[in-house]
Amino acid sequence: MRYVKWGFWVTLIVLVAGFLHYNLPQHDVVRITETYEKRVDFGENFFFWGSPDAGNASEQNRDVFFIQAFYENEKPMVYRNEDTSWGWPPYFKFDTSNLQAEASDLKSTKANPQWVVIRHYGWRNEFLSIYPNAISVRAVDGPNPTIIPWINIIILSVLTFVTLSVYFRIRRFRKNRIDPAMASIDDRLDAVGTSASEAWDDVEEAASSARERSTSWFRRWFGSAKG
Repeated sequence: MRYVKWGFWVTLIVLVAGFLHYNLPQHDVVRITETYEKRVDFGENFFFWGSPDAGNASEQNRDVFFIQAFYENEKPMVYRNEDTSWGWPPYFKFDTSNLQAEASDLKSTKANPQWVVIRHYGWRNEFLSIYPNAISVRAVDGPNPTIIPWINIIILSVLTFVTLSVYFRIRRFRKNRIDPAMASIDDRLDAVGTSASEAWDDVEEAASSARERSTSWFRRWFGSAKG
Protein backbone atom coordinates (compact mmCIF):
# COMPACT_ATOMS: atom_id res chain seq x y z
CA MET A 1 0.00 0.00 0.00
CA ARG A 2 2.88 2.34 0.75
CA TYR A 3 4.34 1.88 -2.75
CA VAL A 4 0.93 2.47 -4.33
CA LYS A 5 0.64 5.74 -2.41
CA TRP A 6 4.11 6.92 -3.45
CA GLY A 7 3.48 5.82 -7.04
CA PHE A 8 0.26 7.87 -7.12
CA TRP A 9 1.96 11.04 -5.83
CA VAL A 10 4.98 10.67 -8.13
CA THR A 11 2.70 10.16 -11.15
CA LEU A 12 0.59 13.18 -10.17
CA ILE A 13 3.67 15.40 -9.74
CA VAL A 14 5.11 14.31 -13.11
CA LEU A 15 1.80 15.00 -14.87
CA VAL A 16 1.42 18.44 -13.28
CA ALA A 17 5.06 19.34 -14.01
CA GLY A 18 4.72 18.21 -17.63
CA PHE A 19 1.47 20.16 -18.05
CA LEU A 20 3.04 23.35 -16.69
CA HIS A 21 6.26 22.92 -18.69
CA TYR A 22 4.32 22.52 -21.92
CA ASN A 23 1.87 25.39 -21.41
CA LEU A 24 3.92 28.05 -19.61
CA PRO A 25 5.89 30.48 -21.79
CA GLN A 26 9.57 29.84 -22.48
CA HIS A 27 12.20 32.08 -24.03
CA ASP A 28 14.82 31.09 -26.61
CA VAL A 29 17.65 33.33 -27.83
CA VAL A 30 18.27 32.43 -31.47
CA ARG A 31 18.98 33.86 -34.88
CA ILE A 32 16.28 33.41 -37.51
CA THR A 33 17.45 31.98 -40.81
CA GLU A 34 14.20 31.35 -42.68
CA THR A 35 10.43 31.72 -42.51
CA TYR A 36 8.06 29.71 -44.67
CA GLU A 37 4.55 28.35 -45.02
CA LYS A 38 3.71 24.66 -45.48
CA ARG A 39 0.56 22.62 -45.92
CA VAL A 40 0.14 20.26 -42.98
CA ASP A 41 -2.04 17.14 -42.86
CA PHE A 42 -2.95 16.50 -39.23
CA GLY A 43 -2.56 12.98 -37.94
CA GLU A 44 -2.28 11.37 -34.54
CA ASN A 45 -0.47 14.43 -33.18
CA PHE A 46 -3.34 16.79 -34.05
CA PHE A 47 -3.82 17.86 -30.41
CA PHE A 48 -0.30 19.39 -30.42
CA TRP A 49 -1.34 21.87 -33.13
CA GLY A 50 -3.04 25.17 -32.55
CA SER A 51 -6.17 26.71 -33.99
CA PRO A 52 -6.54 27.92 -37.57
CA ASP A 53 -6.23 31.65 -38.14
CA ALA A 54 -9.13 33.56 -36.62
CA GLY A 55 -11.99 33.67 -39.12
CA ASN A 56 -10.95 30.54 -41.00
CA ALA A 57 -12.72 27.20 -40.72
CA SER A 58 -10.98 24.27 -39.05
CA GLU A 59 -10.07 21.52 -41.56
CA GLN A 60 -8.15 18.26 -41.69
CA ASN A 61 -5.26 20.14 -43.26
CA ARG A 62 -4.23 23.76 -43.65
CA ASP A 63 -1.25 26.02 -44.29
CA VAL A 64 0.91 26.64 -41.23
CA PHE A 65 3.65 29.25 -40.78
CA PHE A 66 7.07 28.05 -39.62
CA ILE A 67 10.17 29.86 -38.34
CA GLN A 68 13.62 28.28 -38.72
CA ALA A 69 16.31 29.35 -36.27
CA PHE A 70 19.67 28.43 -34.72
CA TYR A 71 20.96 28.71 -31.17
CA GLU A 72 24.36 30.18 -30.42
CA ASN A 73 25.82 26.64 -30.38
CA GLU A 74 24.45 26.12 -33.93
CA LYS A 75 21.77 23.71 -32.79
CA PRO A 76 18.71 24.12 -35.03
CA MET A 77 15.20 24.85 -33.81
CA VAL A 78 11.95 25.09 -35.77
CA TYR A 79 8.86 26.87 -34.46
CA ARG A 80 5.31 26.83 -35.74
CA ASN A 81 3.38 30.07 -35.82
CA GLU A 82 -0.34 29.52 -35.17
CA ASP A 83 -3.14 31.43 -33.52
CA THR A 84 -4.39 30.21 -30.17
CA SER A 85 -7.53 32.38 -30.49
CA TRP A 86 -9.88 31.78 -27.55
CA GLY A 87 -8.71 28.22 -27.01
CA TRP A 88 -6.10 26.57 -24.85
CA PRO A 89 -3.55 27.62 -23.77
CA PRO A 90 -5.07 31.07 -23.14
CA TYR A 91 -2.52 33.27 -24.90
CA PHE A 92 -5.29 34.88 -27.01
CA LYS A 93 -2.98 35.05 -29.98
CA PHE A 94 -4.61 36.43 -33.14
CA ASP A 95 -1.61 38.06 -34.87
CA THR A 96 -0.01 35.09 -36.63
CA SER A 97 0.51 36.92 -39.91
CA ASN A 98 2.00 39.98 -38.18
CA LEU A 99 4.38 37.77 -36.18
CA GLN A 100 5.48 36.01 -39.37
CA ALA A 101 6.24 39.38 -40.96
CA GLU A 102 8.27 40.47 -37.92
CA ALA A 103 10.22 37.19 -37.94
CA SER A 104 10.94 37.54 -41.66
CA ASP A 105 12.26 41.05 -41.09
CA LEU A 106 14.68 39.76 -38.43
CA LYS A 107 16.36 37.09 -40.56
CA SER A 108 20.15 37.11 -40.48
CA THR A 109 23.19 35.06 -41.41
CA LYS A 110 25.84 33.25 -39.39
CA ALA A 111 28.44 35.83 -40.42
CA ASN A 112 26.29 38.76 -39.32
CA PRO A 113 23.80 37.43 -36.75
CA GLN A 114 20.82 39.31 -35.43
CA TRP A 115 19.88 37.71 -32.14
CA VAL A 116 16.24 37.59 -31.15
CA VAL A 117 14.20 36.33 -28.22
CA ILE A 118 11.34 34.07 -29.26
CA ARG A 119 8.72 33.54 -26.60
CA HIS A 120 6.88 30.28 -27.14
CA TYR A 121 5.13 27.37 -25.47
CA GLY A 122 5.25 23.66 -26.23
CA TRP A 123 7.93 21.11 -27.05
CA ARG A 124 10.02 20.13 -30.03
CA ASN A 125 9.94 16.42 -30.82
CA GLU A 126 11.31 15.19 -34.13
CA PHE A 127 9.85 11.69 -33.76
CA LEU A 128 6.27 12.94 -33.28
CA SER A 129 6.72 16.05 -35.49
CA ILE A 130 5.83 18.39 -32.65
CA TYR A 131 6.84 22.05 -32.83
CA PRO A 132 6.69 24.78 -30.15
CA ASN A 133 4.32 27.61 -31.03
CA ALA A 134 5.94 31.05 -31.24
CA ILE A 135 4.05 33.75 -29.35
CA SER A 136 6.25 36.80 -29.86
CA VAL A 137 9.65 37.82 -31.22
CA ARG A 138 11.92 40.74 -30.41
CA ALA A 139 15.45 41.72 -31.29
CA VAL A 140 18.22 41.80 -28.65
CA ASP A 141 21.80 43.04 -28.71
CA GLY A 142 23.53 39.72 -28.09
CA PRO A 143 23.10 35.98 -27.46
CA ASN A 144 23.05 36.36 -23.66
CA PRO A 145 20.39 38.93 -22.71
CA THR A 146 18.86 39.11 -19.25
CA ILE A 147 15.41 37.54 -19.33
CA ILE A 148 13.15 37.58 -16.29
CA PRO A 149 10.14 35.24 -16.76
CA TRP A 150 7.64 37.43 -14.94
CA ILE A 151 4.60 35.52 -16.21
CA ASN A 152 5.99 32.21 -14.97
CA ILE A 153 6.92 33.72 -11.62
CA ILE A 154 3.43 35.17 -11.13
CA ILE A 155 1.58 32.01 -12.24
CA LEU A 156 3.76 29.65 -10.18
CA SER A 157 3.49 31.95 -7.15
CA VAL A 158 -0.30 31.99 -7.42
CA LEU A 159 -0.44 28.20 -7.86
CA THR A 160 1.85 27.71 -4.86
CA PHE A 161 -0.28 30.04 -2.75
CA VAL A 162 -3.51 28.29 -3.76
CA THR A 163 -2.02 24.82 -3.19
CA LEU A 164 -0.70 25.72 0.27
CA SER A 165 -4.00 27.42 1.18
CA VAL A 166 -5.98 24.31 0.22
CA TYR A 167 -3.49 22.05 2.03
CA PHE A 168 -3.65 24.02 5.28
CA ARG A 169 -7.45 24.33 5.09
CA ILE A 170 -7.76 20.56 4.67
CA ARG A 171 -5.29 20.02 7.48
CA ARG A 172 -7.19 22.42 9.77
CA PHE A 173 -10.52 20.80 8.86
CA ARG A 174 -9.09 17.38 9.62
CA LYS A 175 -7.69 18.57 12.94
CA ASN A 176 -10.88 20.35 14.02
CA ARG A 177 -13.53 18.03 12.62
CA ILE A 178 -12.29 14.64 11.46
CA ASP A 179 -9.78 13.83 14.22
CA PRO A 180 -12.23 14.68 17.07
CA ALA A 181 -14.94 12.65 15.34
CA MET A 182 -12.60 9.67 14.98
CA ALA A 183 -11.51 10.05 18.62
CA SER A 184 -15.17 10.11 19.69
CA ILE A 185 -15.84 6.96 17.68
CA ASP A 186 -12.82 5.25 19.28
CA ASP A 187 -14.06 6.26 22.73
CA ARG A 188 -17.51 4.89 22.00
CA LEU A 189 -16.07 1.66 20.68
CA ASP A 190 -13.91 1.39 23.79
CA ALA A 191 -16.98 2.06 25.93
CA VAL A 192 -18.95 -0.57 24.03
CA GLY A 193 -16.04 -2.98 24.39
CA THR A 194 -15.85 -2.27 28.12
CA SER A 195 -19.61 -2.71 28.52
CA ALA A 196 -19.50 -5.93 26.56
CA SER A 197 -16.63 -7.19 28.71
CA GLU A 198 -18.48 -6.30 31.89
CA ALA A 199 -21.64 -7.92 30.57
CA TRP A 200 -19.68 -11.06 29.72
CA ASP A 201 -18.21 -11.11 33.20
CA ASP A 202 -21.73 -10.83 34.61
CA VAL A 203 -22.85 -13.69 32.39
CA GLU A 204 -19.94 -15.85 33.50
CA GLU A 205 -20.63 -14.97 37.15
CA ALA A 206 -24.32 -15.82 36.74
CA ALA A 207 -23.45 -19.05 35.00
CA SER A 208 -21.00 -19.96 37.73
CA SER A 209 -23.59 -19.19 40.39
CA ALA A 210 -26.16 -21.28 38.52
CA ARG A 211 -23.75 -24.19 38.31
CA GLU A 212 -23.05 -23.96 42.03
CA ARG A 213 -26.78 -23.88 42.84
CA SER A 214 -27.43 -26.80 40.52
CA THR A 215 -24.63 -28.83 42.05
CA SER A 216 -25.87 -28.03 45.54
CA TRP A 217 -29.44 -28.97 44.61
CA PHE A 218 -28.38 -32.30 43.07
CA ARG A 219 -26.31 -33.11 46.13
CA ARG A 220 -29.20 -32.39 48.45
CA TRP A 221 -31.66 -34.29 46.28
CA PHE A 222 -29.48 -37.36 45.89
CA GLY A 223 -28.57 -37.18 49.56
CA SER A 224 -32.22 -37.17 50.64
CA ALA A 225 -33.04 -39.91 48.14
CA LYS A 226 -30.38 -42.17 49.60
CA GLY A 227 -31.60 -41.48 53.12
